[in-house]
Amino acid sequence: MTATAPPVAPSDEPAEQSASARVRFYLRRLAPLAFAVTAGLLLYVSFPPRELPWLAPISFALFGVAVYGRRLRAGFGLGLAFGLAYLVPLLSWTGVDVGPLPWLALAAAEALLVSLAGTGIAYVSRLPLWPLWASGVWIASEALRARAPFGGFPWGKVAFGQPSGVFLPLASLGGTPLLGFGVVLCGFGLGALALRVRKVRRASSEDASPLKGLSFLKDRLKDKGVAAAAAFTVAPVVAGAVAMPFVATGAEAGTARVALIQGNVPRMGLDFNAQRRAVLDYHVRETMKLAAKIKSGQVERPDLVLWPENSSDIDPYVNQDAYDEITKAAQAVGVPISVGAVVTAKDGTPRNRLIQWDPKTGPGAVYDKRHLQPFGEYMPYRGFFRIFSKEVDRAGEFVPGKKPVVFDMAGTKVGNVTCYEAAFDDTVRDQVREGAQILSVPSNNATFERSQMTYQQLAMDRVRAVEHGRTVMVPVTSGVSAVIRADGSIAQQTGMFEPATLLADVPKRTSQTLATRVGVWPEALIVAIGVGGLAWAVVRARAGRRSDA
Repeated sequence: MTATAPPVAPSDEPAEQSASARVRFYLRRLAPLAFAVTAGLLLYVSFPPRELPWLAPISFALFGVAVYGRRLRAGFGLGLAFGLAYLVPLLSWTGVDVGPLPWLALAAAEALLVSLAGTGIAYVSRLPLWPLWASGVWIASEALRARAPFGGFPWGKVAFGQPSGVFLPLASLGGTPLLGFGVVLCGFGLGALALRVRKVRRASSEDASPLKGLSFLKDRLKDKGVAAAAAFTVAPVVAGAVAMPFVATGAEAGTARVALIQGNVPRMGLDFNAQRRAVLDYHVRETMKLAAKIKSGQVERPDLVLWPENSSDIDPYVNQDAYDEITKAAQAVGVPISVGAVVTAKDGTPRNRLIQWDPKTGPGAVYDKRHLQPFGEYMPYRGFFRIFSKEVDRAGEFVPGKKPVVFDMAGTKVGNVTCYEAAFDDTVRDQVREGAQILSVPSNNATFERSQMTYQQLAMDRVRAVEHGRTVMVPVTSGVSAVIRADGSIAQQTGMFEPATLLADVPKRTSQTLATRVGVWPEALIVAIGVGGLAWAVVRARAGRRSDA
């Protein structure tokens, strides 16, 4: 009889290897999504009030790695994930008083526009020098978001997260588009460099010979792609550092002593509008305190006084009490006051207006807010949106102004940019070109309570100061009011929900930065870079299909 070998127990090794392979497969599939979400969160965290501008390039490095070489559909999905992770927390202040639905709807709509950028970036990532084209695509998407729909919503532009740091001086050369382009290019360059290094490490690990691996590494370091990625990473940093000493802050037409009045509001939230007289009284009271200090010799008389937006929600043209109270305050300090008021224009339409109030002659020059906030100051398609929420009836029916107006206040030319308008490049630039020696951004943030909105808007104002080389004064009903130097630094600021007065001697400047002079052209050039990259990618794809055929 022939002996038979004992049966061999089946090995679990193939099953274990299969399970491990599946895990690695799913991790590879999930890694881009994790990178995109992490990138979006990092970009959010880079914004004030935390002020960590150096996180923004890291964010775009991760996002670039996530979408690199992906299909268009994947680029769209990853862009959507990036946009939601970024914009949902960034815009949380929009739901403070109206609930989560408008907030989430706005964030989702903006994220969909970001997803278009993700699609374009994935498409151009197959091109040589892809970080350049990808950065152009991103700025093109920001240009679109700043204009559509409903007049655009520029909130969340990359530039507005850079109120300090090495990139900020780029704003004086090409405005917010160049500043944002520099940050994004640095990030995508860093991502491209990381991808190259990863490729080198993989290649060297496949060769057991250390000498051969070192030789391959040396060859790769000479690779033009590595050099280009390194150049894209470093060039914006160097450009910002070189431009920094040329950011001018000195007086060119003397100085002006300016007082900012923060009267505070009776209580937070939209209900404060029901107490409009109290808001006016608070600002009159704080101004009268300043007048008393002037009379007693405690402080020097200012040249002009700035009140916030909505400091008089009672129309002083038709309400004699409001007219008399403002006149009393102006006569007490003895200098002109810029008053933010809600008025009815001669044509019967409501306006969000700034009024130059002279202590002797009363109301004079006016500026009507030109960029109104949709769903707040006016309601587009009111009947349609009422289907989803009756909250739309709380939105106003304001009519926008048509032109920039600079106030000549006791010899100081003050350019007016009312609150939300600070987010729009053209509105601020128009006032400087009109002759503004200083900028005033009167605001009313009481509706948004203690949310991040105030600090995000203050960061915008700091960027605008550098962009146009002007001191920016920010009087706010409830805070944070601030005096911002032309280099973007904060000279003085108040707390929130407290009455306060700021007094500052500020330089009057007349020269225009390069960004002010060239206007929209840097944005147009950068958008052309992005569009050119997309066109090149289309041509290459068609040529590839013809060669395959």
